[in-house]
Amino acid sequence: MNEMNETGKTSKTDGTGEANGPDRPDGPLPARTARRVEKRTRRRERVPLRIRFRRTRGRRLRLLLYAFLTLLATLCAAAVTAYHLTPIPKPHPETVTQSTVFLDTDGAYLGRRGPVDRQDVPLSAVPRHVQEAVIAAENRSFRTDSGISPKAIARAALATLTGGEPQGGSTITQQYVKNALLSPERSLSRKAREAIVAIKLDRTRGKDEILEGYLNTVYFGRGAAGIQSAARNYFGVDARNLTVAQGAALASIVNIPSYYEKAGSDPKVTAKLENRWEWVLDAMAASGSITARERAAARFPAFRFYPPGETEGQRQYLIDVAAKEAADRLGITEDQLASGGYSVTTTFDLALQDSTAQRVQEHPGGKGGVRVHTAVVGMVPGDGAVRLLYGGSDYARQPFNDAVSGAVEAGTALEPFGAVREADEPLRALLRTSAPTPLNLASAYATLAADGRYAAPYTVARITREGRTVYRASPDVRRVLGEKEALMAGARTGAVPTPVAVGPAEAGLFTTGGAGGGITRRTVWTTGYDARLALTVALFADRAGGKKGTTAPAQLPNVPPPVEFAQGVAAGIWGAATQGGAKGGSKDGSKGAGGG
Repeated sequence: MNEMNETGKTSKTDGTGEANGPDRPDGPLPARTARRVEKRTRRRERVPLRIRFRRTRGRRLRLLLYAFLTLLATLCAAAVTAYHLTPIPKPHPETVTQSTVFLDTDGAYLGRRGPVDRQDVPLSAVPRHVQEAVIAAENRSFRTDSGISPKAIARAALATLTGGEPQGGSTITQQYVKNALLSPERSLSRKAREAIVAIKLDRTRGKDEILEGYLNTVYFGRGAAGIQSAARNYFGVDARNLTVAQGAALASIVNIPSYYEKAGSDPKVTAKLENRWEWVLDAMAASGSITARERAAARFPAFRFYPPGETEGQRQYLIDVAAKEAADRLGITEDQLASGGYSVTTTFDLALQDSTAQRVQEHPGGKGGVRVHTAVVGMVPGDGAVRLLYGGSDYARQPFNDAVSGAVEAGTALEPFGAVREADEPLRALLRTSAPTPLNLASAYATLAADGRYAAPYTVARITREGRTVYRASPDVRRVLGEKEALMAGARTGAVPTPVAVGPAEAGLFTTGGAGGGITRRTVWTTGYDARLALTVALFADRAGGKKGTTAPAQLPNVPPPVEFAQGVAAGIWGAATQGGAKGGSKDGSKGAGGG
């Protein structure tokens, strides 16, 4: 192709407008221009996308790898930084606060006081089979994991994403961190902090220390936090006395405590718990924590009824009295006692107390606004230990304790002491009052049973805290009557000696007095005693007074006859108390001066 140039000469072109060849006045194309021409030519050629991707694949993979490694390094650095900057928090105040429990003379669980039903126990006080049951139920890799379980977390996440049955992703260490150290909020940041603290805790604390903390804080239902309170609420025993079957049952409950707490009273709940209990025992046998013989011998345990019955509420009268006395002995307030984690062993006989409640509640009550009150006191002569203290039928309706604070008309109840000319305090003051309490009246007759030695009544035998005894009762006994006067007063009661086995036909051997006569009885007292026990039963009635919140004495109903009812109750209690020998002496094992 020829083109005319400015001088009129022709030159050859290649179709691009660029002159080339020997006809070009300035010779061949420069190298840079040639490359531009070649690049333009390559652009015009269409290269398939897949070929271009193939050509750049190596470079893209390298870039992706670099990005991933950078992200991984950043995450690792952040994790290391978070690990070092995240401290192990101190336990929440509510997980440190412990309740104070009250036990009867034989160590049976009476009740508690405090904002949280929890008492710490060392891991050594929890049987090994109970520890292994919890591990089998909650975290079988606990002894070997690092505080978290990636497999469990992945399994729980997968179940959540796929809509499957919820899976637990937390180890025992994580559960302890969540329950005792962190807030209960649900967020990714809190979950991440939980994992970090769990790992750190596992690296800085021993497995036994973590397990002890977990067992003392995990919730078991029925208001019980920790293994000790759970053992008492479900089975009425201390944690150290849990059997293989009971331990496996408590371990099974941890999964859904609010549901399983009705075990024993709800058949559906009980059946479901039994299935889980079997599963836990099978896991224990498979791991070797129990033998095949122990697995075969295990039987599903019986549970204490829930919610508690009426006799449970009646025990609050006993706890009121014992809590006040315990706080006085320790020189602290009752609030401090309630949250101090004490164990208060009382002088009460719980079996006798419950038996008395059943007998007394057989009374039909009054009519026309008349309320019939029954108070019962049983104490050890020459020692002062109060074995029995029935102060009312329903603590929820009447927190006032008739046995301790009820001042009613004495009438002829103190007639046997009429011949006493000289008496020292506190008996002297008692004999001058016209309205003694049932407790004071029982103390007076216990003095006669102890040959003139008065023993101050007490209800607290021993107080312990974290296994240490911080208080032990020492009976306060003093002579207030000469032996001759005590013998004369005793003879006037017509109740000396009281038979070992008293039946209704022999109830007349109790001395009976009261206020009012004939069909106008307002108060009836019945008292019997020997060297083992002084027992007083008092009946009185009242009705609403003229002003709001006041009461006035009322006539006891004649059906059933008040004297016969009081004597029958006294005879029945006496038989129950003395069958096999009454429990005498103080709680520390010492015997009173008149103890049998």
